[in-house]
Amino acid sequence: MTTTPRTGPASAPVPSSATSKAPTTDSGSRPLLAVLLAAQFMALLDVFIVNVAAPTIGSDLHASGADLQLVIAGYAITYSVLLITGARLGDRFGHGRVHLAGLALFTTASLACGLAQGATELIGFRLAQGAGSALMIPQVLSLIQRTFTGEARARALGMYSAVLAVGAAAGQVVGGVLVSADLFGTGWRPVFLVNVPVGVVLLVIGRRVLPAHAAGERGRGLDLPGLVLLGAAVSLLTVPLVLGREQDWPLWSWLSLAGSVVVFALFCAFESRLARRGGAPLIAPRVLRHPGMGLAVLRILAAMAVNGAFLFVLTLHVQGGLGYSALRAGLTFAPTAAVFGVVGLTWRRWPASWQRALTPAGFALTAVAVAGVALAFHDGREGGAGLYVAFVGVGAGLALAFSPTLTRALAAVRPEDAADASGLLATVAQLGQLIGVAAFGTLFLNRLESLGAPGAYSSSEALLTCMLALTATAAAGAVAGPVRRRR
Repeated sequence: MTTTPRTGPASAPVPSSATSKAPTTDSGSRPLLAVLLAAQFMALLDVFIVNVAAPTIGSDLHASGADLQLVIAGYAITYSVLLITGARLGDRFGHGRVHLAGLALFTTASLACGLAQGATELIGFRLAQGAGSALMIPQVLSLIQRTFTGEARARALGMYSAVLAVGAAAGQVVGGVLVSADLFGTGWRPVFLVNVPVGVVLLVIGRRVLPAHAAGERGRGLDLPGLVLLGAAVSLLTVPLVLGREQDWPLWSWLSLAGSVVVFALFCAFESRLARRGGAPLIAPRVLRHPGMGLAVLRILAAMAVNGAFLFVLTLHVQGGLGYSALRAGLTFAPTAAVFGVVGLTWRRWPASWQRALTPAGFALTAVAVAGVALAFHDGREGGAGLYVAFVGVGAGLALAFSPTLTRALAAVRPEDAADASGLLATVAQLGQLIGVAAFGTLFLNRLESLGAPGAYSSSEALLTCMLALTATAAAGAVAGPVRRRR
């Protein structure tokens, strides 16, 4: 399944501002493409690897459930908040230069994560990893667009699509292999340390093949006040969702949740005022007013919340409740990720008469399949053949809920707004995963705690509660379009 760090699916149109007078591909362009796609693959792999490693991290570092949520969500916090700013830094200082800076930060943070001695350290370094990705990943599509034209560009984007599809599935398996192998008694640490040699090689090659300058473009302003307000709103929402349960929901947690609404309102007001004054807001209000954009934001938020929560909660159940090894857990999720990739790559070739119904059908399929997963695991059972049918349904359903929604939303905007729309929807996708891990992860852990006795049965009951909530979320995504049209 896609989560992970990227600016959008391969089927999404790229911003027109990214086009240039660049040459078509030749032998000199292939190393550049290899460096970009390897970096994309590494960053995407890291998201899924960490999901599988979470229970082992918890045992080794004596991390609480809230700590594990922050290890997973911390990456998404900085990535989602800094994504648009990272893209603008590329416009201003050069896509190649900013990509290398992000790669260096990501590689250094990966080393620090692998050497972390406590949960708090690991969370901080994961925040730094997310910041590195926010600098690195937005440059990938921009550099592809500026370097390739015509059929060469189509082939490059096809390879980009393949990386997204393969990375999601590979992350589950590679994470399981690395944790289960327990190389030199290092346990979970290789899931981060594996990035270091890869990152160093990419930095060395990248300095030779990536362009350093922005081809004379000045780029837009960075909107630092908007960045601060958005970061504050996200933090005020996330922190109490993650920490409130363990502290029995103290007053500060409720004040923080209320404060997030206030700060987000201030963010919206500031962005609108900046746009009226001719500035360059982080999220341009006119983009939100495009037909269908509001619905797309809601659906992407819902799809990615289900995606993030499904992976996180199910990992805790199969490894913590059922005692699966990390490798077995990774292999368990592989069909879901693989089907997501296949459907995401092929849905545009399906009959035209189906296209309009794909998104609501995807949400409906997700709702049914998620409920099927919960029932397969009910009463502490290990599922059986029906479980894998449900896993396939989740992968196909989420792909249909996400990819057509994002593609059509970007296709509907004006060319001059394409870059802002891409940044907005990519940010929403990351925020959706962040909210999913924080909110539904808290629901699972709270239910598990209330049941008292640990074990497969209690974990399956907590899983059932959480999966039913995810089913309702997916069902809401299915009916959101008709409800808005009736209004």
